[in-house]
Amino acid sequence: MAAIIPRPFIDNLEYLGNPFKEITTKLPHPITEIDNVETDLEFCLKFVYSYNGSQATFNSYRREIERIIQWAWLIEKRSITTFARADIEAYIEFCKAPPSHWIGTKNVARFKSKAGLRVVNPQWRPFVVSVSKSEFKAGKSADVSGFELSQAAVKAMFTALSSFYEFLVQEGICEHNPVALIRQKSKFIQKETRAEIRRISNLQWEYVIETAEMLAQEHPEEHERTLFIMNCLFAMYLRISELVADERSMPMMQDFRKDHDGNWWFHVLGKGNKNRIITVSDEMLTALKRYRLSRKLPALPIPGEYEPLVTSFKVKGPIRSTRQIRNVVQSCFNQAFERMQSHGLADDANELQAATVHWLRHTGISEDVKTRPREHVRDDAGHASMATTDRYIDSDLRERHQSGKRKRLKDIT
Repeated sequence: MAAIIPRPFIDNLEYLGNPFKEITTKLPHPITEIDNVETDLEFCLKFVYSYNGSQATFNSYRREIERIIQWAWLIEKRSITTFARADIEAYIEFCKAPPSHWIGTKNVARFKSKAGLRVVNPQWRPFVVSVSKSEFKAGKSADVSGFELSQAAVKAMFTALSSFYEFLVQEGICEHNPVALIRQKSKFIQKETRAEIRRISNLQWEYVIETAEMLAQEHPEEHERTLFIMNCLFAMYLRISELVADERSMPMMQDFRKDHDGNWWFHVLGKGNKNRIITVSDEMLTALKRYRLSRKLPALPIPGEYEPLVTSFKVKGPIRSTRQIRNVVQSCFNQAFERMQSHGLADDANELQAATVHWLRHTGISEDVKTRPREHVRDDAGHASMATTDRYIDSDLRERHQSGKRKRLKDIT
């Protein structure tokens, strides 16, 4: 029997159209013969489109919805509206060990544009296996036999599917939410101890920011921007998405604003489409002045200044791709790594190889909770609860290790 090759059904937002007005996506034969499959498609599209205000949420929910309709239509040959609790449990087990031909070794676009039409990318797969940045540099390549569904992925699956079936219940398509009926989620989701915060060390940060400063000194036309980006990610805990322009917002220089007391704040539209204001420290304000002067702008922004926060070198206007930001940061990491190696700090340098852009946000928060009130850090970081901020407080871990450091193995009296 020939292997069933999955194919994508849900395109990017700019090509999707508004499914509440018109369904333009067409299903191939023999999927069209499945009972209620057109209803499946309609409400899958409507559900993911409802999150068009957040690209990250849209992408996450699209991934989960597309996976389950692949399984429903290609494997079970049934409508997702017929699923009961046992079906969802069977689907999760399938996701934990999908067939090898359902697994890719790199992220690729779902569709390609060809002669003005959107066509399926034959390389796309619902699941992707990858290797860490340090493993890749060591010469290791992704292998489908190494696929493993992480706990974070399982949690994301439960969240998306439960929201989807609640949507179907509210729309009168399903009578109940089969995901909510799974009482023993513990067999799928393990209870975790306190999760480690992935951050770089103070020494590594010193090398990184010194490297950015050296680059800016040597090639200011290119790397004053690098230095500003590194300062924003660390000092204001910005997420990478909060530096780029997208369909939700365009970060502008005027987003730095002074209040009536003379204090400066950075206004940002963040995760979950939530607005927040971030304290701008004196040193961050100095970094802003330096960056603006390098762009031939007045030292400080004024209200209504329609100037992109971070400009692109490729085209005129703001950076619109998170990949560009990642490339800038990674280049700085790589050169800091080389400097640390040359200074005899091989172990610290090797640890830096695993770092990602988001670690700078974690590092900035971790440093600030040592000296600032927790609620202030929480609000600047945009955390939904104090419990999230508390994960960054490691003083109790230090004390715990100190108390157990001298535990003896022999000569116990």
